[in-house]
Amino acid sequence: MTEPEQQAPTALVENMLLLRKEDFDDLLDRAAERGAERCLAHLGLENGSAAKDIRELRDLLEAWRDARRTAWQTTIKVVTTGILAALLVGAAIKLKLMGGVQ
Repeated sequence: MTEPEQQAPTALVENMLLLRKEDFDDLLDRAAERGAERCLAHLGLENGSAAKDIRELRDLLEAWRDARRTAWQTTIKVVTTGILAALLVGAAIKLKLMGGVQ
């Protein structure tokens, strides 16, 4: 390595050591904000209404889950009621409570 090539990494290390913790934290904060902005832009949520859009999506998902849960509960109630009705009709026929062939 030539002398300028050897000095370049040393200068970089010295510059990094001169960076204060507050400056480093600010640098990280700016990098994180830029990354988040890029991610939102990639998702199509870069405008000011991104938070509102995400809230609406969460509300829609919650409503879908409630509807699905209600549909399952209703299905289980209908099946249970059908089974109980069939048992009652069977018991009534067996006990000859219904006016049929004797």
